[in-house]
Amino acid sequence: MAQVSSPEAQNTASFLGWWSGVRTSLFWIVAVAFALRFGYILIGHTYRIKGLEDNFAFGWEMGRIGRAIVNGRGFADPFGLPTGPTAWEPPLYPYLIATVFRLTGVYTNASALVLLTINSAFSALTCIPIFLIARKCFSEKVAMWAAWMWAVLPFVMFYSTRWVWETSLAALLLTVLFWLTLQLEEAKGLTLWMMFGLLWALAALTNTSLLAFLPAAGLWACYRRLKTGKSSTRGVLLASVLFAAAIAPWLVRNLEVFGRFVFIRSNFGAELRLGNGPWAEGLWMQWLHPTQNVLEMQRYQQLGELEYVSVRKHEAVEWIKADYSRFLWVSVKRFVFYWGGLPRPGTNAVLASLKNSLFLASSVLAFWGLGRAIRNRTQGAWLFFWLILSYSFVYYIVFPHPRYRHPIEPELLILIVYVVSEAEIRRNLSAKGQLSSS
Repeated sequence: MAQVSSPEAQNTASFLGWWSGVRTSLFWIVAVAFALRFGYILIGHTYRIKGLEDNFAFGWEMGRIGRAIVNGRGFADPFGLPTGPTAWEPPLYPYLIATVFRLTGVYTNASALVLLTINSAFSALTCIPIFLIARKCFSEKVAMWAAWMWAVLPFVMFYSTRWVWETSLAALLLTVLFWLTLQLEEAKGLTLWMMFGLLWALAALTNTSLLAFLPAAGLWACYRRLKTGKSSTRGVLLASVLFAAAIAPWLVRNLEVFGRFVFIRSNFGAELRLGNGPWAEGLWMQWLHPTQNVLEMQRYQQLGELEYVSVRKHEAVEWIKADYSRFLWVSVKRFVFYWGGLPRPGTNAVLASLKNSLFLASSVLAFWGLGRAIRNRTQGAWLFFWLILSYSFVYYIVFPHPRYRHPIEPELLILIVYVVSEAEIRRNLSAKGQLSSS
């Protein structure tokens, strides 16, 4: 005689069936990720950005440029004063800020809410390429847990819920490009190559630093295709043409405005000086920034942007040439700060140590996962290696900041989940071995 299940057992079975579907559903992972971020923005009132220094913390230079666009001054005035046209920042995100300002007001709570919501959508959507990369390179289990961890971990949500900046969009674009590079290995036709060129252009116009990974990604894809006898010539040419065509309007704009060639943004020399010179200790010397130093602001106004950047670059290069050993030591410190966390003077010592310990632990686990992946000859392992090496290198020369690691956090998280899953597998095998021998 068949047994009739109790209502409690039926409800439990129904819940388990529902949860089994939810936990493996990209739709629900993204939905939960977005709900958590949006909920935090509302509950934490993070859209109420402090209005100090004429709302400079609302988007910083990008917010100032967005305001200038709305006020009819064009892409200009990165520090607030009427200093004229600029290429201090890439164009895409400042124009997004300007669009939101036009619709909801300049430096209003409503515009902050809209922009942080957009950032949260970018961050939530990053779960999708994380899942696809991890599934292709490792396993379905690693993919599921990596995507869920990106969805729910608080430190991952920070920049999307508090910073009006391109950080979350940069992470999304770089993760999609990483996945696309993996796909190019077996690509047929030219469609993926077209996407490769156009997405890299979008990335360049969002965060020019992302381009550090472009040569490694392209060479990796071509090498892998060459090993299997596939030609990449037409694809590379098409991607290159589309990339050049997509960024060309901005390059032409810079040429017309400044009378000389400027590749997307202009400020590298100034950033180099903010990390290198007398008193350099591996950190950002913010007291030399035009927004923090009246004399530097005056120099910027008097010289003009390009000449100011050129002078600052010359100062940094001369300091480096005068003492290469000092520069090398400072660069080593920058490496440590990039992967281990910045010193946090003026904050609770215990809390600062805890935050930096967690930051360092995540780096160690990611490197461990990378080493395991290379040792196991996992698909895409060397692409992870080249991403970490190429993208982070410039910050050992300039200066580090936790935000500068965020665009590669998705790949680091995948490697962390992978090494933890490897440890779990080894533990289970060891337990089975002990049982069988007893």
